Amino acid sequence: MRTAPRVGVFGLLGSGNLGNDGSLEAVLGYLRAEHPDAAVDALCGGPGTVTARYGIPATRLHWNRGEYRTASRVGAVAAKGVGKLVDIARTAAWVRRHDVVIVPGMGVLEATLPLRPWGFPYSLFLLCASGRLLRTRVALVGVGAAPIRDRPTRALVRLSARLAAYRSYRDELSRDAMRAMGVDTTRDEVYPDLAFALPTPPPGTADGTVCVGVMDFHGGNDDRARAEEIHRRYVEGTTRFVRALVEEGRPVRLLTGDACDTSVVEAIIEAVDSPLVTAAETASLTDLMRELAAADSAVATRYHNLVCALKAGTPTLALSYAAKSDALMDRMGLGPYCHPAREVDADRLLEQFRALEKQSAELRRTLAERNRLAERQLRDQFAELSAVLFPKPQDAHAPRETP
Repeated sequence: MRTAPRVGVFGLLGSGNLGNDGSLEAVLGYLRAEHPDAAVDALCGGPGTVTARYGIPATRLHWNRGEYRTASRVGAVAAKGVGKLVDIARTAAWVRRHDVVIVPGMGVLEATLPLRPWGFPYSLFLLCASGRLLRTRVALVGVGAAPIRDRPTRALVRLSARLAAYRSYRDELSRDAMRAMGVDTTRDEVYPDLAFALPTPPPGTADGTVCVGVMDFHGGNDDRARAEEIHRRYVEGTTRFVRALVEEGRPVRLLTGDACDTSVVEAIIEAVDSPLVTAAETASLTDLMRELAAADSAVATRYHNLVCALKAGTPTLALSYAAKSDALMDRMGLGPYCHPAREVDADRLLEQFRALEKQSAELRRTLAERNRLAERQLRDQFAELSAVLFPKPQDAHAPRETP
């Protein structure tokens, strides 16, 4: 008699990032539809949120509760060091209890935003190393990757990818980046972002609303020396753009994708000071998509705000902070409508936005077609995942192991 598979999900889930949680939601939907007997739990950043929202047991990712707070005192530094050692045993013990562990989407193999090697890259390495040692299959499903210049971070990411039993990527750039880091990607596939598997909300009634997805943006790992300048230019440029829309009588709906983005929303509302500017309260990617589906058009910075806008079929202009945003826009047929987040020029942005709106009807048709294709491709992704991670008893061949 076949026993129910024990499946773990792993990542910075339930920590306030809606994109990460949306990827989890897509994978849980797949598991519940295709493997309803699976016993699922999580090792994650926000276990209380994950359990409350998704109804699965969850364990805190780090022993040290202050893992992501800056440590300046000797005691706090020591606690972080001890935590790194304790997490070796904690991670291995959790992995041992599972047949399969899935890392659902997320940019786990990139450093396009500020990242320290002994933070999440170290946690991911512990997961993948434990999986290899304990013969638990670890699957990196639809993940993002990018070139990494910092040597310790690059080494941990490369080792993690090599130790995983399965890898797939959300774009060609990610697969190319891992190949450049020395990972054999000949058997790795590329599929659309997992969020494209989520249900699409119905379109709203056009009332001229523009959704503007903002971000607490300070550049990436390589921009630390000018992080404050980048942040100032981003907020000032975005504020000028919003003010210009308001002066034309357009309602503007501000969106976030992470809890830290609230400060940028507050700064824009205070600076523009108009009843036409409102902030949406969103707790999931589904909430974001509903807001975006009701808009005439959108401007988005965070990657998963951009995904939601395109999934909702709303003509969208990307404030792009990484190559992944450009690649996504190109894949969805909106390649010309990108603007650099590091150097927001409000006048140029407004010019691009007006060009976008002139092509609105055509772009909506293009997005509808590309979304249908993405849904078909993700069905293929989940079918492949089932064949690799949940082989039927009569299957003669062993699950694929990638080096």
